[in-house]
Amino acid sequence: MEKVKKGVRLEHISKIYKDPKTGKEFYAVKDTSLTIEPGSFVTLLGPSGCGKTTTLRMIAGFESPDEGEIYLGDEPINALTPNKRDTAMVFQSYALLPHYNVFDNVAYGLKLRKVPREEIRERVMRILDLVELTGMEGRMTNQLSGGQQQRVALARALVIEPSVLLFDEPLSNLDAKLRVVMRTEIRRIQQEVGITAIYVTHDQSEAMALSDNIIIMNKGVVAQMGTPQEIYYHPVNEFVADFIGEANFLKGEMLGYRENWAILDVEGTHLWVPARDDMRPGETYTLVLRPEAANLADEGGLPCRVVLSCFMGSYQNYHVMVGDTLVKLEVPNPKNKRIYQVGEACRLVFKPESVHVL
Repeated sequence: MEKVKKGVRLEHISKIYKDPKTGKEFYAVKDTSLTIEPGSFVTLLGPSGCGKTTTLRMIAGFESPDEGEIYLGDEPINALTPNKRDTAMVFQSYALLPHYNVFDNVAYGLKLRKVPREEIRERVMRILDLVELTGMEGRMTNQLSGGQQQRVALARALVIEPSVLLFDEPLSNLDAKLRVVMRTEIRRIQQEVGITAIYVTHDQSEAMALSDNIIIMNKGVVAQMGTPQEIYYHPVNEFVADFIGEANFLKGEMLGYRENWAILDVEGTHLWVPARDDMRPGETYTLVLRPEAANLADEGGLPCRVVLSCFMGSYQNYHVMVGDTLVKLEVPNPKNKRIYQVGEACRLVFKPESVHVL
């Protein structure tokens, strides 16, 4: 697809709905500004009702923002209908035409655009090869598996050569194993084509596997935007930390500084942690500790008591109580390691640099 790559820019976008029960208006999306770079894969992630699907539908043109402007490249597109926008949507339901075969489903958008017959054939066959459906062009869609139907939906969106490809939870109808296969395929195709992609999901592992950048939304606003690594290791608040991956939270009062380190009193134990510039002695801070970043030992660290010890094959799953705080651990490769049993007293140990201070 030899065309100029375009990004998407949202400037102070809001969408207001009316609650049918109370009659009160509420913001589904509130004063959201985003810049999505050309050729990047960006995922909107968040719980149900956070505004991610509404944001996607506004970019597609199925909803109109009540405030703000959306740009595709440098072109404002608020006033354009969906078919006039240089975008294509892959839906959760696939939305295939049941009375058409694979070829005609993929060709449908090109026929609407009055593309010459020979060019349609060449473009459809090229896209079917890209999504690995060559040889299936004559099949009816009800003869295809869920994964194959998803590939047809993807091919139909790609064949019109949009600048931006939009995905609305496209893998939620597939079983767990096929979802992993298809997300790998979607990423491969997006990188091969070089298209800008905006993807909506509530599945954090899907977002981590696919994205150049993740936008986490909460109650209609952007909570954080960054690479998967930035969001996982440096969440801006407890909501983000808890939503992306598993997280433990330990509270501690800051006692003092030394160079780039702060000393915190956590459950009566003094811990050194990475210091932030704005930290002040006497204030209470929250430590984010990921389950894979900690271990159990006989000495050092924080005193704890085991309340769950479960062998999971590749790791030993522990729940321990540190004071009144439940902490979850995943200790990798438990073979030949000391296994702590329920009721045992031991110590929760971790490297100071493995925690993130909120």
